[in-house]
Order: sequence, then structure tokens, then C-alpha cells
Amino acid sequence: MVRDGIFYALGLSVAAALLFFLSPWLTIIPLLLAGFFLWFFRDPERAIPQEAGAMVSPGDGKITDIAPIDFMGRPMQRLSMFLNVFDVHVNRSPIAGVIRAVEYRKGKFCNAMDRNCCEVNEQNIVTVEGDGQTVIFKQIAGLLARRIVFTKKVGDMVGRGERIGLIKFGSRVDVIMDAGVEIKVKVGDHVAGGSTILAVNRALAPRSGFGTAEVPSAYSGSTR
Repeated sequence: MVRDGIFYALGLSVAAALLFFLSPWLTIIPLLLAGFFLWFFRDPERAIPQEAGAMVSPGDGKITDIAPIDFMGRPMQRLSMFLNVFDVHVNRSPIAGVIRAVEYRKGKFCNAMDRNCCEVNEQNIVTVEGDGQTVIFKQIAGLLARRIVFTKKVGDMVGRGERIGLIKFGSRVDVIMDAGVEIKVKVGDHVAGGSTILAVNRALAPRSGFGTAEVPSAYSGSTR
């Protein structure tokens, strides 16, 4: 459970208790909302794949686009996924490595299903380098998402599938990776953060170094 859900639920429970003195019927809505927030901010454990060169999904959601792109002059692959209000919104690192860059961009709050939202919407762009590869992923705000949380900083080491933040309510996550990787999902697939393999870099041999990691869910880092 992400602690934000507990805070929301406690506030609504207090409101319900105060409304009870006016009419017991008035407590129904705040109590239902409290239950929704406890459910929305769930944070289930996930089995992290151990396959060499694997890139796991940074979030739960539906794959909406897979396309070759030019990223800073390099041919890359971009996978986009839409997280609706019913998905788990905790984000995880797609690979093990070091956080090399974090760039927060202010922007609009267009529908996350819009293909162009990856350029104009508020977003957090994270570059992770490790296991012989570099992966960029974007936490993109949507029509309902008004707050992006990222709990790491440049220089931090992360494990594959490690929790790194969340996006509150409906949103989108993009993953940008080398053009030569083997894509393991297709448009329309529903993926699970930390456990679904999005792609595999077959050029990478097994090596020692950063491993997968599961750490306690803690969201005391930067919020926007």
C-alpha cells in the first residue's frame, strides 16, 4: 500500500465521522471514496524476471503503440502504455543500473491516449544505464493525472523491477530502447509493472553486476 492512499482514506474517514452527526446517509460517499483510494494505491509484490538483457515494464497498463523513432539522432524503439484509473500506478525501473539523468518538464494535461501527449504533456524523463544498455522511460501525466512522483535521484543504483515512483490516476508511460532489441509484446497487450518482459537485448551475455531488487514501498522522494 502506497502511504498516499492511507492519508486520503483517513481524511475521508474523518469527514464521514463528522457527517454522521448530521445524517448517517451522508457518510456513504466519503466512505466509498476512502475505500476506492485504499484500492487505487495498492502496491502488490511482483516476481521480477531474471533473464539476461530483459527489460521489464515500468508500469501496469495497456500497450497502445510500438514504433521506431529517432531519439537524439539515434534510431530507437518506443513502447507506449496507457494506465487507466483501475491499473496499479506504482512505477518500476525497467532495467538494473544507475540513474544517469532525470528531467522534469512542465506541460499540458491532454488525454494520455493521444499520441502527441508524449511531447506536450507534463512529464518526468528518466535515463537508466546498466547491464550494457541504456533505457529511457517517461512518466507522463494524463487528463486526470496531476501529480508525478519520482523517489530516486541521479547517481542512485536501482535493480530491475525496483519501485521508483508513481503517477496518480490515469496516465501514460513510454519506454525508449535500442532499435535492435527483440520486442516481446504487441499493441493491445496488458502488461504488469516489474514482471512483464517488454523486450530482450539478445546481444547481452549473462554478466555479474547489478541484480534485481525488491525494496519496501516508500514515497518520501520528490513530488510534482
